[in-house]
Amino acid sequence: SGTPSRKSSGRRFMFSQCGVCGACEWDPTMAKLPFQETAEGLDAAFVGVPIDTGTSNRPGARFGPRQIRVESALLRAYNSGTRAAPFESIMVADIGDVNVNVYDLKDTCKRIREAYRKILATGCIPLTMGGDHTIAYPILQAVAEKYGPVGLVHVDAHADTSDVVLGERIGHGTPFRRCVEEGLLDCKRVVQIGLRGTGYSADSYEWSRAQGFRVVQVEECWFKSLAPLMAEVRTQMGNGPVYLSFDIDALDPGFAPGTGTPEIAGLTPIQGVEIIRGCRGLNLVGCDLVEVSPPYDTTGNTALTGANLLFEMLCVLPKVKHY
Repeated sequence: SGTPSRKSSGRRFMFSQCGVCGACEWDPTMAKLPFQETAEGLDAAFVGVPIDTGTSNRPGARFGPRQIRVESALLRAYNSGTRAAPFESIMVADIGDVNVNVYDLKDTCKRIREAYRKILATGCIPLTMGGDHTIAYPILQAVAEKYGPVGLVHVDAHADTSDVVLGERIGHGTPFRRCVEEGLLDCKRVVQIGLRGTGYSADSYEWSRAQGFRVVQVEECWFKSLAPLMAEVRTQMGNGPVYLSFDIDALDPGFAPGTGTPEIAGLTPIQGVEIIRGCRGLNLVGCDLVEVSPPYDTTGNTALTGANLLFEMLCVLPKVKHY
């Protein structure tokens, strides 16, 4: 196709050697992990999908994977809260970015689907750094090819179940409508948490409920721990395969302003962590953290939060040891 490669460098993360600024020609890796070209031999892999061609409001999420990697330099090997020791338990590396086509969203979706088929064929669990939420659709196409219809824990300010937006059926507001149409989801094992904001009708989530999704609007989350909710979600998900998709805009923009479609009165980072930790014990077959937009992330806190949430996802994967 002639499209240049967008994979990360094969060198180690520069911070681990100089610790100064990272402003050099060497690309960062997630959590200073080793880089390798493929998912062969890995139990889990961090992978970037640097697109924002599916966004409807503010762009910039194509820069999300790199900024998450940069901010992840602060991550250490153990989870002090849960005593998880992922790097003692499973083989993990950063396998760089999917070689997307920033001029053609449909071709990008094809490229993502093919890349994830290869990742999943190795038995590796992908931990994805977005990129806008469009990417969940082709990823779930590949996931469902391997596992059949999957359960979904979807954390977001928006349901992302629109049918057509400005004449387009593929974009960051439509992925889960497409997934339902193609039978990629086990609709009785889908929960959407944190939904809020203004809408185009009085009940923006009627379609989700009609499919059998459990919809947890943000008002149900205010001023409370979400640990009890996640106990119910674990029962709902059962033993079947589950995919976790976390849009950073689920968090209140006071905590995570660097995103394309912010909505006030959102979840706290504490609640975000509770949701992810509440997925421990599920048969997770893939996770993503999407919609980090560095141009609106003036302090780096949004990407830093995203990096930590991705580490929390790693810590709840099957086979991870806890002290």
